Amino acid sequence: MATVMDIYRFLDAKAPFSTQMSFDNAGFLVGRGDKKVRTILVALDITEAVAEEAAQMGAELIVSHHPVIFFPVKHVTDQDPVGRKLLSLLEHNIAAICAHTNLDLAPGGVNDALAQALGLEQIGPFSEDGLGRTGMISGGPSAESFAVQVKKRLSANGVRFVDGGRPVHKVAVGGGACGDMISAAVACGCDTFVTSDVKYHEFQDAEALGLNLIDAGHYPTENVVCPVLAEWLQKGFPDLRVYLSCRHHEVFSYC
Repeated sequence: MATVMDIYRFLDAKAPFSTQMSFDNAGFLVGRGDKKVRTILVALDITEAVAEEAAQMGAELIVSHHPVIFFPVKHVTDQDPVGRKLLSLLEHNIAAICAHTNLDLAPGGVNDALAQALGLEQIGPFSEDGLGRTGMISGGPSAESFAVQVKKRLSANGVRFVDGGRPVHKVAVGGGACGDMISAAVACGCDTFVTSDVKYHEFQDAEALGLNLIDAGHYPTENVVCPVLAEWLQKGFPDLRVYLSCRHHEVFSYC
């Protein structure tokens, strides 16, 4: 029977944890490495609801994209959300492996999943470090029309966009907060950029540069990788039960 460390090593081969960015805290973050695993729950985040979901289904391990421990933890109590999450994992003997920026960079990871979800063709690298992808869209839709397609394809509650005044042909994608890559999108010949958490001045910059910029939300642009993770794990460990979280969802809505 597979152990937590067996699964960690399997994921490390797919998306090496050594490639994570310097600010990150990806890896094996909670639990015992020699614990036997029968059931894995996959989620974008380890929230209190996800921890409870894992406990109720008897999962020994949660594999998530966002690290359950990101900033230094000075205490683990029930007085704050991070403490409650960690207490829940520890009390139910649930381990946590979190593949974050290493999964953003990995072939087949977050950005490939996002490009494929948007129906891009001729998918290729966006930047030298592998962060982001580019691809082509046929038909040359308007920025507004393509933004509607993005919302539908990602099951987003809403999108924000600025029309750079050009039809959509070559698209850059960056799952999560990649608004600081606007100049890179323009430099590689893209007319459109899909990302999330875009700041006000970044929309202004995009419009001035003639770039269609679509903010589809952090959750929708990254949650596309969860089915990929689940498929990797199920194929790698066919005797295990691998589930996608049914409780985790977008945190905000649009009026």
